[in-house]
Amino acid sequence: MSEEQQEQQFVEVLWEDGSKINCEIYDVIDYENKTYALLIPQDEDSEEEEEMIVMEYVEEDEDNGFFKTIEDEDEFNRVCEYVQSLEEEFDDEEE
Repeated sequence: MSEEQQEQQFVEVLWEDGSKINCEIYDVIDYENKTYALLIPQDEDSEEEEEMIVMEYVEEDEDNGFFKTIEDEDEFNRVCEYVQSLEEEFDDEEE
């Protein structure tokens, strides 16, 4: 898919404390039989680059799903390492 065909998609994430944050869906990946979303917070007031948020995407049915915090620290670390390996692979391809 070319960059022109890709549209930015945004979601509002509701944290357990009740706060909400708007995020751009940067990418969705499949890893270890689960789907994860890479989200970039969109803070209009901040000039700093925000860190990426990694959440599990759980599909309830064909049309509905939700984002879930990855509570298992080992699982979270494995997913982050996988994402980092994808970034390194992409960087190598660009060179």
